[in-house]
Amino acid sequence: MGVSNNIVAVVNFISLLCSIPIIAAGIWLASKQDNACVHLFRWPVIILGVLLLLVSLSGFVGAVWDRPCLLATHLFAMAALVLLLITLLVFAFVVTRPDGSRAVPGRAFSEYRIEGYSGWLKDYILDHWPQIRACLSTDDVCGKLARRDAFFTADQFFQSDLSPLQSGCCKPPTLCGYNYVNPTLWINPTNAMADTDCYLWNNDQSQLCYGCNSCKAGLLGSLRHEWRKANIALIVATVALIWVYIIGCSAFKNAQTEELFRRYKHGWA
Repeated sequence: MGVSNNIVAVVNFISLLCSIPIIAAGIWLASKQDNACVHLFRWPVIILGVLLLLVSLSGFVGAVWDRPCLLATHLFAMAALVLLLITLLVFAFVVTRPDGSRAVPGRAFSEYRIEGYSGWLKDYILDHWPQIRACLSTDDVCGKLARRDAFFTADQFFQSDLSPLQSGCCKPPTLCGYNYVNPTLWINPTNAMADTDCYLWNNDQSQLCYGCNSCKAGLLGSLRHEWRKANIALIVATVALIWVYIIGCSAFKNAQTEELFRRYKHGWA
């Protein structure tokens, strides 16, 4: 195996390693409760990472056993997968860029407004909300919060760090003026309601605010937060793969030149 083929083998081994954080990011996203309920976002990253791993492995095998046709096919496939990864990154960045969270005076947690998120993502959630709502209720998002024993007073609850789902689905919005009893039990105020979500709140533990816009916004906030974190790993892996691909193409070209020179030399001899 020539020097250039050795370089190709090393480069493909590095690209194989680059697929690992992509797969890990996909598994992390799929394991999250909200992503488990929004099926559209569960598997694309994992599938893309696995395909990159298999293509990198094929390139490594082609370089070690000196199979030019396999290497050429690998380079075309790798280019397509890198373009798909870049497309996924751009799409994820665009749809998660708007942020519907807002700080609430006197509260450690944020609250969420559905109007603050991208139209595409918002429309998808609204179109599939009955199934998503049933999934969230089954997964006992708010039941876990209610069973926590850290909240003895309203002040302790208000200073707690709630997740977007807990903030949007498990309590009424702060502007409704409900009085705290426990994390998922609130007393209806006597003042006029300021938002339609205030009328939708129900102390029934199977209802709570699962029908509220704040719950839909909380889900969007959770998805946005997780995808923005996953994007960091995906961006690093993508940059590394682009550099590896460029080096691999150069090494493959040199390997082909070496082979032509070797054949010419032997033929001349």
